[in-house]
Amino acid sequence: MASKMASCIFCKIIKGDIPCFKLFESDKTLAFLDINPLSRGHALVIPKVHGEKLTDIPDDHLTEILPVAKKLVLATGAQEYNILQNNGRGAHQEVGHVHFHMIPKPNATEGLGISWPQQKTDMDQLKALFEEIKSKM
Repeated sequence: MASKMASCIFCKIIKGDIPCFKLFESDKTLAFLDINPLSRGHALVIPKVHGEKLTDIPDDHLTEILPVAKKLVLATGAQEYNILQNNGRGAHQEVGHVHFHMIPKPNATEGLGISWPQQKTDMDQLKALFEEIKSKM
């Protein structure tokens, strides 16, 4: 993991090797403006510990993420917004370090655009899936 950390742009930002517009920082969390924003106020909240996917991050390094995202929402005054977190290239993750986007949605053309391709529901299959997942929680 050390080589991945050495080449990780977010780890470089955390270390101060790359500058950022820092909005919040603690020993576990960093929040900063996205330099390629989808809308005014688009910011990233990242854990300072390196991990590519959410499951790679220890729980105690995730405790501030949503409270900081909430502070960003309040600070920007966003009335509508998305909180987005992707895991893996197939899920549209571009940087291999866990990060949460806070993306204000001021109008129909700015912010995140989403399609939601719903699947048909088979209630028996859904019940079986529920039981499988619930047994592992």
